[in-house]
Amino acid sequence: EDAANNYARGHYTVGKEIVDSVLNKIRLLGNQCSGLQGFFLYHAVGGGSGSGLASLILERLAEDWPKKPKLAFSVYPAPLVSTAVVEPYNAVLTTHTLLEYTDVDFVFDNEAIYDICFANLDLKSPTYSVLNGIIAQVVSSLTASLRFAGDLNVDLNEFQVNLVPYPRIHFMMQAYAPVISNEKSAHEQHTTGQITSSAFEPANFMVKCDPRDFHYMSVCLLYRGDVVVKDMNAAV
Repeated sequence: EDAANNYARGHYTVGKEIVDSVLNKIRLLGNQCSGLQGFFLYHAVGGGSGSGLASLILERLAEDWPKKPKLAFSVYPAPLVSTAVVEPYNAVLTTHTLLEYTDVDFVFDNEAIYDICFANLDLKSPTYSVLNGIIAQVVSSLTASLRFAGDLNVDLNEFQVNLVPYPRIHFMMQAYAPVISNEKSAHEQHTTGQITSSAFEPANFMVKCDPRDFHYMSVCLLYRGDVVVKDMNAAV
C-alpha cells in the first residue's frame, strides 16, 4: 500500500505504521559502521511516500543521530513534466521539513534531466534507468573524494561548511559536465578549461532554470580523473 500521492497519508497514516521498522534497520546498519560519515536520503518530493514518509524519517533521524550530517537528493516537480496534480502541494510541505532537518539538499528536476538526455545523449525516449543513472553519476562525483585518494579530499562536513552561508539556505543546484553519448566519447577530447566553463552552462544544470540571471553565493567544483591542480586554478 502506498501513500497515493498524499503527503498527509505518507506522514501520518501509512508512514507512521512502518517508520519504526525503517529506523530500526537504519540504526542496525549505522551501528555496524566503523566510521559513519552521515546519511543520504533519496526521494521525490512530488509523491506521497517521497514527501510524507521521507519527512517523517528525517525528523526521526534528527532525534536519533543529531550530530551526523544529513544530505538529501530531492527530485522536485518540473514545470512541464508532472505526473500528479498535487505535486506542488506535496513539495511545499516537504520543503518545510527539508529546511529544518537536512544540512545540504541537492535539487533535481525531471525536465532538466530529460533535456540533458535529448541534447547531450541523443536519446529520443530515455528510460527511468537512464535518468537515475545521471543522478547516480552526480552522487558518485560528490562522494568520490571519500572513496579515492586525491589532492584535496572533501568529507561530508566540508560540503556544509563551504557551501552553506546560512543554515536554512542549503538548497544546491548542480551541474555535470561533460555529458556525452558513447559514440562521441571515443573521439572527443576535453580540456580542464572546457569542462569548467561547460559546468556553468544552463544546459548542463540538473534544475530547469538559468543561473546566469542570478548571483552565486557559493560554488564547489569537483574534478574527477587525471586533473592537475595548476590547470584547475587556471580554469577557475
